[in-house]
Amino acid sequence: MILLRRLLGDVLRRQRQRQGRTLREVSSSARVSLGYLSEVERGQKEASSELLSAICDALDVRMSELMREVSDELALAELARSAAATEPVTTSVRPMLGSVSVTGVPPERVTIKAPAEAVDVVAA
Repeated sequence: MILLRRLLGDVLRRQRQRQGRTLREVSSSARVSLGYLSEVERGQKEASSELLSAICDALDVRMSELMREVSDELALAELARSAAATEPVTTSVRPMLGSVSVTGVPPERVTIKAPAEAVDVVAA
């Protein structure tokens, strides 16, 4: 099962780490407890739209940018789930990223790396 909260948490963590910032710095800027932000990043808590807005402001990232990256990851996760099909699955992830083709790779063996910058689907 693909969990949106887990994908969202992964993207938030990557955004924070790209900036070289700590959980403490971002939680302070967003006025969110450190523990709660950590749980959101680990996909253990569902973040409200108000909380996401505060975190995006603290990270100086537009929510649309965050959601676009989450959407890209979701599309790739869905591709990975359908990769067990007998025929190759090809879909356009985003016009600037081109298309991705996945076939014969079990979904639990697919790794997605930095979809906002480049899309790599790697069989482990």
